[in-house]
Amino acid sequence: MNIFVGSLPFSIEEADLRESFEAYGAVDSVKIITDKFTGRSKGFGFVEMPNDEEAQKAIDELNGATVQGRAIVVNKSEPKPEGERRSFGGGGNSRGGSDFRGGNSRGGSDYRGGNDRNSGGGYNKGGNGGNRGGY
Repeated sequence: MNIFVGSLPFSIEEADLRESFEAYGAVDSVKIITDKFTGRSKGFGFVEMPNDEEAQKAIDELNGATVQGRAIVVNKSEPKPEGERRSFGGGGNSRGGSDFRGGNSRGGSDYRGGNDRNSGGGYNKGGNGGNRGGY
């Protein structure tokens, strides 16, 4: 069973988390999620236990337990629906592309018509300022 562990103290190590869960049975793996740029813990992780009964007992007894002064959240990890994250990223990329192209075309009209006419556009100022700065 894959178990989600949240509200972890940022200072906790994977070995400490493993030890807490091994009190209830065998532990296959422990992973504390970290920020890829800073390497600092994000305050949550996952523990995988092969025996579902032992895993459920660990969930029941550790959920709400205090670890280094923080009440942790422990529950069965449900797999994320596939595609949710990708569609968010794809939407962000396509919006970014259209803003850039829109900024360029507005930039051209700004030189001919003046800034006041186009200043109502939400992306206008940032887009044009960024384009002029880039050149």
